[in-house]
Amino acid sequence: MRKNLKIGDILVEEGLITEEQLQNVLRIQKTTYPDKRIGDLLVNLNYITEEQLTQSLSKRLRVPFISLKSYPIQNEVVNILDEKIARKYLAIPIGKNGNILTIGMNDPLNLYAIEEIRLATRLEINAVICTKEDINNVIERCYSGRQAFVAAKQLQQEFNTREIINVGAAVDSNGVIENAPVVKMVNSIVEQGVKLGASDIHIEAGSEMTRVRMRIDGELQEQMKINRAAHDAIVTRLKIMSNMNIAEKRAPQDGRFELIHNGYQIDVRVSVLPTTYGEKVVIRILNTQDNAVATVKELGLTAHNKSLFDKIVKSPNGIILVTGPTGSGKSTTLYAVLSERNKTTDNIITLEDPVEKKLEGINQVQINNKAGLTFASGLRSILRQDPDVIMLGEIRDAETASIAIRAAITGHLVFSTLHTNDAASTIVRLVDMGIEPYMVSSALVGVIAQRLARKVCPYCKKPHESTQEEMDLLKLGEPVTFYRGEGCQYCNFTGYKGRTAVHEIIVVNSEIKQMINRGAKAEEIREYAQAHDTMLLQDNMRQLVLEGITTPEEYVKITYSID
Repeated sequence: MRKNLKIGDILVEEGLITEEQLQNVLRIQKTTYPDKRIGDLLVNLNYITEEQLTQSLSKRLRVPFISLKSYPIQNEVVNILDEKIARKYLAIPIGKNGNILTIGMNDPLNLYAIEEIRLATRLEINAVICTKEDINNVIERCYSGRQAFVAAKQLQQEFNTREIINVGAAVDSNGVIENAPVVKMVNSIVEQGVKLGASDIHIEAGSEMTRVRMRIDGELQEQMKINRAAHDAIVTRLKIMSNMNIAEKRAPQDGRFELIHNGYQIDVRVSVLPTTYGEKVVIRILNTQDNAVATVKELGLTAHNKSLFDKIVKSPNGIILVTGPTGSGKSTTLYAVLSERNKTTDNIITLEDPVEKKLEGINQVQINNKAGLTFASGLRSILRQDPDVIMLGEIRDAETASIAIRAAITGHLVFSTLHTNDAASTIVRLVDMGIEPYMVSSALVGVIAQRLARKVCPYCKKPHESTQEEMDLLKLGEPVTFYRGEGCQYCNFTGYKGRTAVHEIIVVNSEIKQMINRGAKAEEIREYAQAHDTMLLQDNMRQLVLEGITTPEEYVKITYSID
């Protein structure tokens, strides 16, 4: 490669773009975006990826390129540089050797930035080039945890110097925590949970330490441990935020609060439970980010399951049930369906506990047991509101089930959820709840059973040849290639990033209606459904493993919960 070539010429020489594309971008830059760099415009127009651009810049600038996707970065190295400076210059420490600090930068020729980092760290700087995406991801992951770490350290120092075991001493007459480190600690824990995409945060007292764990992609991951002496102050702070009784420590309590994160409102539910070593707190995070609702296309349905799904959700009336354990994505599925059916010609009313997402154009009702607004009483009231579509967050008892079935028979389209292992068991459960079989067969349109399986991290995904044990598990006749994540910064070294839904859909046809009427067992209904278009959860999971989307270990976990 010739020296001193411009970035556009380098990209053309490497065959990443054509001369025509380069001239087009130069023309756009000159006429419309004179302040934008050629490279950024090429990425914006999808001519090249950011990584291709950065690698080409590395060659032009003669600065080493490092991909941070699987690069081992230690927290103590990141902590050398203040977060404000890191964000200001889009720079992140990635290694230290003696008095030389290696900094990943998107603009390694910014000598002013390098000098400020040198003065701030009192170390010599070795700059390498990284993509903006990589740097931003590392900043978000590392510094969100660092804020909580710093707050925990301040809190520990506070309790080492002032032994505040009686939390009442840390609360003023207006119920406000005066201990600033406690406030910072609680805020940073919740902020970290939101940034990491946690659904729940667990704060648990032990004999010597308080443990903080977060449920990310369905799995609890330990984040930090805090001085046990600070536990009561943390719990009290959360009780105040959630409008609970701070003096009550012997009975369970529930509360809620709201916070603003990146301009979006986050709804937070708090549950406090007395345990042997102190009160355990679970914080559930709802309405995260921009309150966006997944579309039906984003539910992870196979082409076959999508055709069955469309067939039942487009029914004009009847009841459609989504089933699965807590945290299996049932609400996500229902919200996606309601969002798609949200038209000016339909009156859609929901009854939820809690309202997890706020949907414009849909009338959402929050259950309030203290005020007498239960699922059963709320459903009776909804039926007097001229509804076209009704969504019940959950069928919890026979009374609610009976009213929902009657509503479906009288011309309404009803969506709801049940806690059962699979689709066939759901049909039998309705009969077991005391609903007459002829009522169930008349009202039920279809059942969607689902689970959430963790996906292999795309950044550290590596092929692995199947073992004999895995072949037997998946009933394979010959060896195949599976994929596993080796663990990287992006997946917090778990090997998994994100989840996908696994489905089992039964369309209630005339034959299944007859089976319900004659009291058929779940096994009989399941066998018939499998022989007539239904893909069982096990089969859907096997397909995902063979496609490299998830792992044999996830297959075992999902199928074990079914069997």
